[in-house]
Amino acid sequence: MDMERVLVAGAGQMGRGIAQVLAEAGYAVVLCDTSQALAERGRALIADQWQRAVARGKLTPDAAAAALARIEPVADLAAAAGCQLAIEAVPEDLTVKKDVFQQLDTYLPADAVLASNTSSLPITQLAAATRRPWQVIGMHFMNPVPVLPLVELVRGLVTADEVYEQARALVLRLGKTPVLVRDVPGFVSNRVLMPLVNEAVWCLYEGVATAADVDRVLTLGMRHPLGPLALADLIGLDTCLAILEVLHQGYGDPKFRPCPLLRQYVQAGWLGRKSGRGFFTYTDGGPAGPSPALARTGQGTGG
Repeated sequence: MDMERVLVAGAGQMGRGIAQVLAEAGYAVVLCDTSQALAERGRALIADQWQRAVARGKLTPDAAAAALARIEPVADLAAAAGCQLAIEAVPEDLTVKKDVFQQLDTYLPADAVLASNTSSLPITQLAAATRRPWQVIGMHFMNPVPVLPLVELVRGLVTADEVYEQARALVLRLGKTPVLVRDVPGFVSNRVLMPLVNEAVWCLYEGVATAADVDRVLTLGMRHPLGPLALADLIGLDTCLAILEVLHQGYGDPKFRPCPLLRQYVQAGWLGRKSGRGFFTYTDGGPAGPSPALARTGQGTGG
Protein backbone atom coordinates (compact mmCIF):
# COMPACT_ATOMS: atom_id res chain seq x y z
CA MET A 1 0.00 0.00 0.00
CA ASP A 2 1.35 3.43 -0.99
CA MET A 3 1.44 5.74 2.02
CA GLU A 4 3.19 8.67 0.35
CA ARG A 5 0.29 11.04 1.07
CA VAL A 6 -0.73 11.35 4.71
CA LEU A 7 -3.47 13.38 6.36
CA VAL A 8 -2.73 14.72 9.84
CA ALA A 9 -5.91 15.67 11.72
CA GLY A 10 -5.10 18.48 14.12
CA ALA A 11 -2.63 21.33 13.61
CA GLY A 12 -1.82 21.81 17.28
CA GLN A 13 1.46 21.08 19.01
CA MET A 14 1.52 17.34 18.28
CA GLY A 15 -0.08 17.52 14.84
CA ARG A 16 2.43 20.15 13.72
CA GLY A 17 5.32 18.05 14.95
CA ILE A 18 4.06 14.95 13.17
CA ALA A 19 3.44 16.91 9.96
CA GLN A 20 6.94 18.39 10.19
CA VAL A 21 8.78 15.07 10.44
CA LEU A 22 6.60 13.52 7.72
CA ALA A 23 7.34 16.37 5.31
CA GLU A 24 11.04 16.23 6.13
CA ALA A 25 11.00 12.52 5.26
CA GLY A 26 9.47 13.23 1.85
CA TYR A 27 5.78 12.55 2.50
CA ALA A 28 3.05 14.77 1.06
CA VAL A 29 1.13 15.99 4.11
CA VAL A 30 -2.44 17.23 4.30
CA LEU A 31 -2.60 19.23 7.55
CA CYS A 32 -6.22 19.57 8.65
CA ASP A 33 -7.83 21.60 11.41
CA THR A 34 -11.29 22.97 12.18
CA SER A 35 -10.69 26.15 10.16
CA GLN A 36 -8.47 27.16 7.26
CA ALA A 37 -6.88 29.83 9.45
CA LEU A 38 -5.84 27.28 12.09
CA ALA A 39 -4.45 24.92 9.47
CA GLU A 40 -2.48 27.72 7.81
CA ARG A 41 -1.22 28.90 11.20
CA GLY A 42 0.03 25.37 11.85
CA ARG A 43 1.91 25.35 8.55
CA ALA A 44 3.37 28.80 9.30
CA LEU A 45 4.63 27.64 12.70
CA ILE A 46 6.31 24.65 11.06
CA ALA A 47 7.92 27.05 8.56
CA ASP A 48 9.26 29.07 11.51
CA GLN A 49 10.89 25.95 12.90
CA TRP A 50 12.59 25.28 9.59
CA GLN A 51 13.76 28.87 9.29
CA ARG A 52 15.42 28.55 12.68
CA ALA A 53 17.07 25.34 11.50
CA VAL A 54 18.32 27.15 8.39
CA ALA A 55 19.71 29.97 10.54
CA ARG A 56 21.62 27.41 12.63
CA GLY A 57 22.99 25.69 9.56
CA LYS A 58 21.03 22.48 10.28
CA LEU A 59 18.95 22.71 7.10
CA THR A 60 19.49 24.24 3.68
CA PRO A 61 17.07 26.89 2.41
CA ASP A 62 16.19 24.66 -0.56
CA ALA A 63 15.40 21.69 1.70
CA ALA A 64 13.22 23.87 3.93
CA ALA A 65 11.32 25.27 0.94
CA ALA A 66 10.82 21.80 -0.55
CA ALA A 67 9.52 20.40 2.73
CA LEU A 68 7.14 23.32 3.22
CA ALA A 69 5.77 22.82 -0.29
CA ARG A 70 4.81 19.28 0.71
CA ILE A 71 2.39 20.53 3.41
CA GLU A 72 -1.12 21.43 2.29
CA PRO A 73 -3.31 23.15 4.93
CA VAL A 74 -7.02 22.30 4.75
CA ALA A 75 -10.14 22.67 6.88
CA ASP A 76 -12.14 19.66 5.69
CA LEU A 77 -11.48 16.02 6.60
CA ALA A 78 -12.90 15.12 3.20
CA ALA A 79 -9.34 15.72 1.94
CA ALA A 80 -8.58 12.27 3.37
CA ALA A 81 -10.13 10.82 0.21
CA GLY A 82 -6.75 11.17 -1.49
CA CYS A 83 -4.70 9.59 1.32
CA GLN A 84 -3.74 6.06 2.29
CA LEU A 85 -2.98 6.98 5.90
CA ALA A 86 -4.54 9.42 8.37
CA ILE A 87 -2.97 10.22 11.72
CA GLU A 88 -5.33 11.74 14.26
CA ALA A 89 -3.76 14.26 16.64
CA VAL A 90 -6.73 16.10 18.14
CA PRO A 91 -7.25 16.81 21.87
CA GLU A 92 -7.21 13.89 24.32
CA ASP A 93 -10.97 13.52 24.48
CA LEU A 94 -12.59 10.20 23.58
CA THR A 95 -15.77 11.79 22.17
CA VAL A 96 -13.82 14.19 19.96
CA LYS A 97 -11.47 11.48 18.73
CA LYS A 98 -14.29 9.05 17.95
CA ASP A 99 -16.07 11.75 15.94
CA VAL A 100 -12.90 12.42 13.92
CA PHE A 101 -12.38 8.68 13.41
CA GLN A 102 -15.92 8.23 12.13
CA GLN A 103 -15.50 11.07 9.67
CA LEU A 104 -12.14 9.80 8.46
CA ASP A 105 -13.58 6.31 8.10
CA THR A 106 -16.17 7.78 5.74
CA TYR A 107 -13.69 9.66 3.57
CA LEU A 108 -10.60 7.44 3.47
CA PRO A 109 -10.20 4.82 0.74
CA ALA A 110 -11.34 1.35 1.84
CA ASP A 111 -7.81 0.00 2.18
CA ALA A 112 -6.38 3.04 4.02
CA VAL A 113 -5.00 2.94 7.56
CA LEU A 114 -6.27 5.04 10.46
CA ALA A 115 -3.79 5.88 13.22
CA SER A 116 -4.21 7.74 16.48
CA ASN A 117 -1.61 9.73 18.34
CA THR A 118 -3.57 9.29 21.57
CA SER A 119 -1.36 9.20 24.64
CA SER A 120 -3.70 7.15 26.82
CA LEU A 121 -7.05 6.20 25.26
CA PRO A 122 -7.87 2.63 24.14
CA ILE A 123 -7.09 1.96 20.49
CA THR A 124 -9.62 -0.89 20.51
CA GLN A 125 -12.39 1.52 21.53
CA LEU A 126 -11.42 4.04 18.84
CA ALA A 127 -11.23 1.25 16.26
CA ALA A 128 -14.74 0.08 17.17
CA ALA A 129 -16.07 3.47 16.04
CA THR A 130 -15.06 2.59 12.46
CA ARG A 131 -15.98 0.00 9.86
CA ARG A 132 -12.31 -1.00 9.57
CA PRO A 133 -11.10 -1.84 13.11
CA TRP A 134 -8.38 -4.16 11.74
CA GLN A 135 -6.89 -1.14 9.93
CA VAL A 136 -6.58 1.01 13.07
CA ILE A 137 -3.39 1.39 15.10
CA GLY A 138 -1.94 3.69 17.73
CA MET A 139 1.13 5.73 16.80
CA HIS A 140 2.04 7.65 19.94
CA PHE A 141 4.74 10.18 19.10
CA MET A 142 6.60 11.91 21.91
CA ASN A 143 6.66 15.67 22.47
CA PRO A 144 8.49 17.49 20.92
CA VAL A 145 8.06 15.23 17.92
CA PRO A 146 11.01 16.53 15.84
CA VAL A 147 13.41 15.94 18.76
CA LEU A 148 12.40 12.73 20.53
CA PRO A 149 13.03 9.45 18.67
CA LEU A 150 10.44 7.18 20.32
CA VAL A 151 7.07 6.16 18.87
CA GLU A 152 4.87 3.73 20.81
CA LEU A 153 3.01 1.47 18.39
CA VAL A 154 -0.21 0.25 19.97
CA ARG A 155 -2.10 -2.65 18.43
CA GLY A 156 -5.81 -2.81 19.07
CA LEU A 157 -7.55 -6.12 19.67
CA VAL A 158 -7.92 -6.83 15.94
CA THR A 159 -5.18 -4.68 14.33
CA ALA A 160 -3.88 -6.60 11.32
CA ASP A 161 -0.26 -7.72 11.15
CA GLU A 162 0.12 -5.93 7.81
CA VAL A 163 -1.05 -2.64 9.33
CA TYR A 164 1.45 -2.96 12.19
CA GLU A 165 4.29 -3.66 9.75
CA GLN A 166 3.33 -0.66 7.60
CA ALA A 167 3.24 1.62 10.63
CA ARG A 168 6.57 0.27 11.83
CA ALA A 169 8.15 0.87 8.41
CA LEU A 170 6.88 4.45 8.39
CA VAL A 171 8.32 5.13 11.86
CA LEU A 172 11.69 3.77 10.77
CA ARG A 173 11.62 5.94 7.64
CA LEU A 174 11.13 8.96 9.92
CA GLY A 175 14.38 8.00 11.67
CA LYS A 176 12.56 7.10 14.86
CA THR A 177 12.45 3.99 17.05
CA PRO A 178 9.19 2.02 17.19
CA VAL A 179 8.31 0.16 20.39
CA LEU A 180 5.36 -2.23 20.42
CA VAL A 181 3.13 -1.91 23.50
CA ARG A 182 -0.17 -3.43 24.59
CA ASP A 183 -3.44 -1.55 24.34
CA VAL A 184 -3.80 -0.61 28.03
CA PRO A 185 -4.55 2.83 29.54
CA GLY A 186 -1.51 5.09 29.22
CA PHE A 187 0.49 2.38 27.40
CA VAL A 188 4.03 2.41 28.91
CA SER A 189 5.05 6.06 28.57
CA ASN A 190 2.24 7.80 30.41
CA ARG A 191 1.51 4.95 32.79
CA VAL A 192 5.00 5.59 34.16
CA LEU A 193 5.37 9.33 33.51
CA MET A 194 2.05 10.74 34.72
CA PRO A 195 2.27 9.42 38.30
CA LEU A 196 5.68 11.16 38.50
CA VAL A 197 4.23 14.43 37.21
CA ASN A 198 1.21 14.12 39.49
CA GLU A 199 3.35 13.43 42.55
CA ALA A 200 5.45 16.51 41.76
CA VAL A 201 2.24 18.57 41.69
CA TRP A 202 1.21 17.07 45.04
CA CYS A 203 4.60 18.12 46.49
CA LEU A 204 3.95 21.67 45.33
CA TYR A 205 0.34 21.58 46.55
CA GLU A 206 1.41 20.40 50.01
CA GLY A 207 4.20 22.99 50.29
CA VAL A 208 6.99 20.40 50.38
CA ALA A 209 9.12 22.57 48.08
CA THR A 210 8.81 25.37 45.53
CA ALA A 211 8.08 24.61 41.90
CA ALA A 212 11.65 25.43 40.92
CA ASP A 213 13.08 23.28 43.70
CA VAL A 214 10.83 20.31 42.96
CA ASP A 215 12.22 20.38 39.44
CA ARG A 216 15.79 20.88 40.69
CA VAL A 217 15.59 17.69 42.70
CA LEU A 218 14.76 15.71 39.57
CA THR A 219 17.17 17.47 37.20
CA LEU A 220 20.17 17.64 39.56
CA GLY A 221 19.50 14.56 41.66
CA MET A 222 18.15 12.13 39.07
CA ARG A 223 19.71 13.63 35.91
CA HIS A 224 16.33 14.26 34.28
CA PRO A 225 16.83 16.73 31.41
CA LEU A 226 13.65 18.58 32.39
CA GLY A 227 11.88 18.76 35.74
CA PRO A 228 8.40 17.18 35.99
CA LEU A 229 6.59 20.51 36.46
CA ALA A 230 8.32 22.12 33.50
CA LEU A 231 7.61 18.96 31.52
CA ALA A 232 3.93 19.13 32.46
CA ASP A 233 3.89 22.72 31.20
CA LEU A 234 5.42 21.53 27.92
CA ILE A 235 2.93 18.69 27.51
CA GLY A 236 -0.03 20.89 28.50
CA LEU A 237 -1.70 20.69 31.89
CA ASP A 238 -5.05 19.94 30.28
CA THR A 239 -3.50 16.96 28.52
CA CYS A 240 -1.85 15.77 31.75
CA LEU A 241 -5.18 15.99 33.57
CA ALA A 242 -7.00 14.12 30.78
CA ILE A 243 -4.42 11.32 30.82
CA LEU A 244 -4.55 10.98 34.60
CA GLU A 245 -8.33 10.75 34.47
CA VAL A 246 -8.10 7.97 31.87
CA LEU A 247 -5.56 6.14 34.05
CA HIS A 248 -7.64 6.63 37.20
CA GLN A 249 -10.79 5.36 35.52
CA GLY A 250 -9.06 2.60 33.54
CA TYR A 251 -7.18 1.03 36.44
CA GLY A 252 -9.37 2.11 39.37
CA ASP A 253 -6.20 2.76 41.35
CA PRO A 254 -6.10 5.85 43.65
CA LYS A 255 -2.43 6.38 42.84
CA PHE A 256 -3.61 7.97 39.58
CA ARG A 257 -6.00 10.44 41.27
CA PRO A 258 -5.18 13.91 39.84
CA CYS A 259 -3.93 16.48 42.33
CA PRO A 260 -6.56 19.20 42.99
CA LEU A 261 -3.99 21.87 42.13
CA LEU A 262 -3.60 20.44 38.63
CA ARG A 263 -7.36 20.49 38.13
CA GLN A 264 -7.56 24.07 39.45
CA TYR A 265 -4.89 25.28 37.04
CA VAL A 266 -6.74 23.76 34.10
CA GLN A 267 -9.97 25.38 35.27
CA ALA A 268 -8.12 28.72 35.39
CA GLY A 269 -6.85 28.28 31.84
CA TRP A 270 -3.25 27.95 33.04
CA LEU A 271 -2.29 25.18 30.64
CA GLY A 272 1.48 25.63 30.47
CA ARG A 273 3.61 26.85 27.60
CA LYS A 274 0.75 27.02 25.10
CA SER A 275 -1.13 29.52 27.28
CA GLY A 276 2.00 31.30 28.57
CA ARG A 277 1.35 30.24 32.15
CA GLY A 278 1.36 26.98 34.06
CA PHE A 279 3.58 26.04 36.96
CA PHE A 280 5.91 28.65 35.47
CA THR A 281 5.26 31.68 33.28
CA TYR A 282 6.71 31.79 29.78
CA THR A 283 8.04 34.22 27.26
CA ASP A 284 9.10 33.40 23.70
CA GLY A 285 12.52 32.59 25.06
CA GLY A 286 11.32 30.02 27.59
CA PRO A 287 10.53 29.98 31.30
CA ALA A 288 10.42 33.43 32.89
CA GLY A 289 9.68 32.42 36.47
CA PRO A 290 7.00 31.02 38.73
CA SER A 291 3.36 31.66 37.96
CA PRO A 292 1.99 34.74 39.75
CA ALA A 293 -0.35 32.82 42.08
CA LEU A 294 2.53 30.61 43.14
CA ALA A 295 4.69 33.61 43.78
CA ARG A 296 1.97 35.13 45.93
CA THR A 297 1.70 32.01 48.06
CA GLY A 298 5.45 31.59 48.20
CA GLN A 299 5.19 28.14 46.62
CA GLY A 300 6.78 29.13 43.35
CA THR A 301 9.71 31.19 44.58
CA GLY A 302 13.32 30.08 44.60
CA GLY A 303 13.63 29.99 40.79
